[in-house]
Amino acid sequence: MGLAGLGQIDEVIHGRMRLGIMVYLADVETADFTELKTALEATQGNLSVHLKKLAEAGYVSIDKSFRDNKPLTEVTITKDGRRAFAAYLEALSGLIGGGA
Repeated sequence: MGLAGLGQIDEVIHGRMRLGIMVYLADVETADFTELKTALEATQGNLSVHLKKLAEAGYVSIDKSFRDNKPLTEVTITKDGRRAFAAYLEALSGLIGGGA
């Protein structure tokens, strides 16, 4: 693929925080906001911004509810998100010669 393959890198996923979110969710499927915040060592505001961007792309779904009268935000990777993440990993692999 070579450097021409840079155009195949999904910019939505490629940011460090968004990549971390996708890696985490690819493993666990669904995580609550606090779990993600702790795992990624993110601030609440920073994580919110990146989750919104992933949700707008259709890569994650965000479900807000209450548990024991406390707000609960759960984030789940979508089928489109799994496909996009797999394509991202494949494109990255091609750039470093693993896909050649």
